[in-house]
Amino acid sequence: MRDSTSDVADIRDAVHLCIDMQNIFTPGGLWATPWMERVLPTIVSVVSRHPARTIFTRFIAPRDPEDRPGQWQSYFRRWHQATRRHLPPSALELVPALNRFVPPAAVIDKPAYSAFSNPGLASLLVEKKVATVVISGAETDVCVLSTVLSAVDLGFRVVIVEDALCSSSDVGHDALMTMYRTRFHGQVDLVGAEELAEFWRE
Repeated sequence: MRDSTSDVADIRDAVHLCIDMQNIFTPGGLWATPWMERVLPTIVSVVSRHPARTIFTRFIAPRDPEDRPGQWQSYFRRWHQATRRHLPPSALELVPALNRFVPPAAVIDKPAYSAFSNPGLASLLVEKKVATVVISGAETDVCVLSTVLSAVDLGFRVVIVEDALCSSSDVGHDALMTMYRTRFHGQVDLVGAEELAEFWRE
């Protein structure tokens, strides 16, 4: 088990993967995530230090539920307001405070929770010889969780910036932080943004 005083190895050959910081999750958005405003300045600080090594993901809903396979169809029938037939295009854009970093930051769209549901992401990381993915964004217990587990399965070292995550569920967020600390030692490190600045060696 990794305790909170364990050393974090230097972070090298890394990319910052910022998950789904989109207008749809901001206050007033269809899927508003109250914490987003609180963590946004921290995420901006991480991106500003490494803009060319940041990849933003965007969760892109289908135009119609039938455009997705299996259970996604019932999901988007329930959330029909989130389909692109009903949703204003601006809802799926990155929040303005982050969109201004594109370029040099890159954007990858994905059809499902995990960033790696877009197969181009893994290919891009291999091409860049990335060994570590530094993860921030939304939501801790949905898209971030799915991305973390995919990255672990693919063999990447995962560094989670714990003060740069947001969720609409305090219980879900806390449970995930406990799980990473107690079940994924050696594959997942949790750091604060200040620690990240100290340990990330480009």
